[in-house]
Amino acid sequence: MALLSVPLDELRRRTSLKWRLYPDDVLPMWVAEMDTAMFPAAHEAVMEACRIGDTGYPWGTSYAEAFAEMSAQRWNLELSPRGQIRRAGDVMNSIAAILEATTNPGDAVVINPPIYPPFRQVVSGYGREIVEVPLTADRRLDLDGLAEAFAGPATPRAFLLCSPHNPTGTIHTAAELTAVMELAQAHSVQVISDEIHGRLIDPGEDFVPLLSVPGGERAVVATSAGKAWNLAGFKAGLIIAGSEAREILDALPPMAQQSTGHLANLAHTAALRYGQEWVDELMVEVAANKRLFAAELAAKLPLVRYQPAPGTYLAWVDCSGLDLPDPVRHFRELGRVAFSAGSNFAGSHRQWARVNLACAPEIVTEAVDRMAASINDLE
Repeated sequence: MALLSVPLDELRRRTSLKWRLYPDDVLPMWVAEMDTAMFPAAHEAVMEACRIGDTGYPWGTSYAEAFAEMSAQRWNLELSPRGQIRRAGDVMNSIAAILEATTNPGDAVVINPPIYPPFRQVVSGYGREIVEVPLTADRRLDLDGLAEAFAGPATPRAFLLCSPHNPTGTIHTAAELTAVMELAQAHSVQVISDEIHGRLIDPGEDFVPLLSVPGGERAVVATSAGKAWNLAGFKAGLIIAGSEAREILDALPPMAQQSTGHLANLAHTAALRYGQEWVDELMVEVAANKRLFAAELAAKLPLVRYQPAPGTYLAWVDCSGLDLPDPVRHFRELGRVAFSAGSNFAGSHRQWARVNLACAPEIVTEAVDRMAASINDLE
């Protein structure tokens, strides 16, 4: 049975953000929640803990050990669970903690728009200044732009990397990441990488962890099992320091390592230890949905441009050919299908939409039918 086959009527019983923000007649394909049942081993770990009243505080390094085991098996990246990894809250709270440990209020931090909106929030919200180096037209890191920004008058102290990139789905190459670390070393910039989507990779594609490339030993990574196993409701993350950046772990704010819940720790550990094939199967379905979405748009809305990317389950869609003042609002109000507005990721992308394809194929088809019908109603 397909993982992305939970019936729509069952999905609508959920009370999470995705299913409650909009009315029931709106098809939600926006926030990054997946339409899957809970991974069985994670479910059993949580239920067993509840059965025996094991609902206290987290203990031990099992989560870090499970991640290190996966890292060695999947990416040939050896990590020390005790020496390099610390348990933390979710990824954005982890990034906030790393920024506090490595920068000061007023320091500049580089980001690559279009970018996951909390990147802006975590920088500005903690009193740091944003320096933008947009991705290139083909959605790659602009290495020349980064070199100019790192050496520029703002003298940034940190660079927030999103890997794989959200919303574009770009997977950065080893050569690109090596070049980033060379630039960072030359200009004393701390690289902080959000790798929460690292296991959400199309079949046949390879994810390159930043810590695996030359220079990566000086970087810090924030990650979690939450995205790949749909465990956002169980907040637990990991902060991982390169072998030459371990002092950053000691400089983290005092409470940074106290925000993981015990049940979350159990769920994430079980997912990492027993759920690798589950994610592999999931991404076969996601890749098929990407192809389906592209084909449906080409057939029914050819003015909407979408090029599938190998990372994440998110589609980055150019609606500028429709010449609508606000395409996402149009599709929501007239088509009754909700996407994430491109303007949230970059002011230059107001004609774009981010679409969540971690759903049943029937929902993908229904979404495009609703989009097309809403355009036809204007003619």
